[in-house]
Amino acid sequence: MKKLLIYIASIFSANASAQTEFDLDKILKIEQRDMIVMEIDSYLNIKSNYGEKIDKLNDSQKTFLLIENLEREINNGGFNQFYFNSSGDFANETVDALIKIGANKTAEIVKKANSEFNNGTVPKDRRKRHIELEKIEEKAEKKWDNLDTQFYKYEDNLTELLIAFVLKNKSDFDE
Repeated sequence: MKKLLIYIASIFSANASAQTEFDLDKILKIEQRDMIVMEIDSYLNIKSNYGEKIDKLNDSQKTFLLIENLEREINNGGFNQFYFNSSGDFANETVDALIKIGANKTAEIVKKANSEFNNGTVPKDRRKRHIELEKIEEKAEKKWDNLDTQFYKYEDNLTELLIAFVLKNKSDFDE
């Protein structure tokens, strides 16, 4: 029994270390472009404890993660979900991140969605944001549904813009 437990532990340990190895050059050679983004996103999520320790990331890595968090939340449940979850902590910074990679049309969509909050500023504190969400949700829901639809058109190719951003800032992602 003890040997079995040691064997299982060694498999788990080897698997865990394999998951944390990050070889950007190898990732950038993946043929499926969306898989490149997903691999980098997975690495950054692990590195930052799924955003809980986002300060472990440099500015370029934060930019990438904020955009991927936005995309994941919008595709999963729209702007309402984006603001409800921890990704909403960085709603204001996400606009800047989108502009930084050249996704100006998407930045405008997020800016319009953010404008439903008091003074167009989304509270960073999740509890305060939830309180404000309760106040504005009914009025904002229709606008957010429309903005979700605009987002889904992907007028900015986020995958290609993110890959270009990584290539331009490659040394920031090799850390």
